[in-house]
Amino acid sequence: MMHVNDPAVVERLMRTKGTWAIVGLSTNEWRSAYDVSLYVRDKMGMEIIPVNLKGEDVHGEKGYKSLADIPADKHPIDVVDCFVNSGRVGAVIDEAIAVGAKAVWLQLGVFDDDACQRARDAGLDVVVNSCPAREGWHYGL
Repeated sequence: MMHVNDPAVVERLMRTKGTWAIVGLSTNEWRSAYDVSLYVRDKMGMEIIPVNLKGEDVHGEKGYKSLADIPADKHPIDVVDCFVNSGRVGAVIDEAIAVGAKAVWLQLGVFDDDACQRARDAGLDVVVNSCPAREGWHYGL
């Protein structure tokens, strides 16, 4: 069953101030995550946490190698924003569930119906194939 985004969930996630772990955010300025994460932080007003294979700091924010490495004082993680390919996103979603994240947001072109169902079954909000930077104009952000 293909996921259909609930516009009310999208708006709530975009308007409610919180912590977004950006998985796949690195110092590579050519990747979409680099600019979108600035939008999430500077336009939407969210705290961002870079998560990447090297644990690199990005935009002056402390980076971590995995969601599990994010210290307890940075929790709860409100949204795990997934800038990874569809073949890897299931593992990220499972880790988001394990760390008690409240929502997962799969970026444009990222799909995993089974993993999204696991997230919904665990009580997480799910947004698929969407980008907050593209949605923001709907909400005046």
